Amino acid sequence: MIQRHDQLSEAPAQLPDPIAAMVTDTSLAAGRRAFIRSLGLGAMGVAVAGAATPAGAQQAVNDVDIFNFALNLEYLEAEFYQRAAFGQGLQASDVDGTGTPGTVSGGRQIAFSDANIRKIAVELANDELAHVRTLRAALGSNRVARPAIDINLSFTLAARAAGLVGPNDTFDAYANDMNFLLAAFIFEDVGVSAYLGGGPLLSDPANLSGAARILAVEGYHAGAIRTELYVNGFYSQTQAIANARNNLNPGTNIDQGIGDVNTANLVFTNPTTGVTPARTPQQVLNIVYLNADTRPTGFFPNGLNGTIR
Repeated sequence: MIQRHDQLSEAPAQLPDPIAAMVTDTSLAAGRRAFIRSLGLGAMGVAVAGAATPAGAQQAVNDVDIFNFALNLEYLEAEFYQRAAFGQGLQASDVDGTGTPGTVSGGRQIAFSDANIRKIAVELANDELAHVRTLRAALGSNRVARPAIDINLSFTLAARAAGLVGPNDTFDAYANDMNFLLAAFIFEDVGVSAYLGGGPLLSDPANLSGAARILAVEGYHAGAIRTELYVNGFYSQTQAIANARNNLNPGTNIDQGIGDVNTANLVFTNPTTGVTPARTPQQVLNIVYLNADTRPTGFFPNGLNGTIR
């Protein structure tokens, strides 16, 4: 039996605005451009196949579009972890921008039994909040608003597709420690592969530095979740989730579980090359939309904001 501990008292991190010092004088535009350049957020055009409707069409996008695509995914992760760890979501000042703003459905603070899992949730929540604020500050007036996000029914639909629950049963991601870890596993590896897939689409080589810095953190997050699931013996459940993600992109077979009782697979990587697989934007959309037609449903019921949606 896992011992029950008192809840942590940490509050969501109040991070400083990294451009605050630059926006207080008449050099606003120049200061923002300098900051964007320092993070490697350029604006040269690239082409993304199948990244926006109509599906399969080739549409020219720029580096700002790529980072706004990432911002949508960071909104999702931040809202999930903030609610799980602290019982509240992002502040109003963290979600405005261009496009159609949306609300968040679901999410609540988890009464964690294991203090270490609770501490992991707190750290991931703070990291994802920082990612949202960093990307929003860098994008400036080009940032997209948080779209409508579902972190309630979407987990049930994903769990049903994986066979974790029956076709008429619900999956409560906030019921206990293990449900939290399984819910996090549903999209943690996706975030890693999304940044990897977006990297080659960036036209400014300097952008790779900014993307790589966030990618590294997402990789640590995925490893932490996979490790906790492994030590608790959730081999079959994670493999079922991996299979369901593969099914959302027919013809691909890149997703992996965490191994079995004899062999650990804590790192999401190609066993031959030792590198983590990448996903195209459309493959990522199919997973977060929970269908193979790139049709807005699932975690983003009204679709993402921005060009790639």
